[in-house]
Amino acid sequence: MIRFRLRELIIEKEFKENRRITLEEIARATNIQRTTLSRIGGQRGYNTTTINIDRLCEYFGCRVENIMEHIQEPEK
Repeated sequence: MIRFRLRELIIEKEFKENRRITLEEIARATNIQRTTLSRIGGQRGYNTTTINIDRLCEYFGCRVENIMEHIQEPEK
């Protein structure tokens, strides 16, 4: 399963810039709808486009592997 690290990236950016960052601010800066950002950040197994991943990489100044990671699902 792919897990997005959006929440962690927001927290890191808030710490570096010593200010609060909202999803609304990120939505305006990236042209990604706020509801999509909310789903990326909180919905397990959410599927988004590579355009959104690219925009988030630009906004946070990071690489793809900082935005998302693969989590091995436990065997049933």
